[in-house]
Amino acid sequence: MNVICLDFEGVLIPEIWIGVAEKTGIDDLKRTTRDEPDYHKLMKYRMDILRKNGLKLSDIQDVIATLDPLEGASDFLTRAHELGEVVILSDTFVEFAKPLLRKLGYPFMLCNSLSVDGDGYLMGIMMRQEDGKRKAVEAFKSINCRTFASGDSYNDLSMIDAADKGILFRPPENIVRERSDLKAVYQYDEFLSEIEEFVK
Repeated sequence: MNVICLDFEGVLIPEIWIGVAEKTGIDDLKRTTRDEPDYHKLMKYRMDILRKNGLKLSDIQDVIATLDPLEGASDFLTRAHELGEVVILSDTFVEFAKPLLRKLGYPFMLCNSLSVDGDGYLMGIMMRQEDGKRKAVEAFKSINCRTFASGDSYNDLSMIDAADKGILFRPPENIVRERSDLKAVYQYDEFLSEIEEFVK
């Protein structure tokens, strides 16, 4: 069995935090896992900014409700499902992902959860598992699945390295420079060609 493991933000949907930054005018929220390798540090930074600016979970969810999948993502996902079992492995949160998963036909996803205080402010994150993307790929391999993995950010690199085949999709230049050993593709047709080659 072939399992196709995909990141979510930047691969199938826009970066949620960039959308929040643009909607609120808070440029500091544009920092993502493309810029910061330490996810816990990044989330603490984000939560501090949200509280300082009086922004609650509901405010973020209001922005998410306005987002749509990236152009071509739905068709890509349909075609990928024809080539293998598709699993989305993301460090996003259930509280963010559900409206976007609906727009993609509810693909299977493993992600994290948020802790929210009585006033609706984010107060912490509940990781499903540390380095969960890599561990999910390793778990699929342990039950004799062949794994393909792709993402665009620092937090995708360990799952890409663990997979039988891994590539970058629309990565930023800093990751391309740092991981010149990994192939990078930028269009969904190229992406599908890589998956097709893998499943042959």
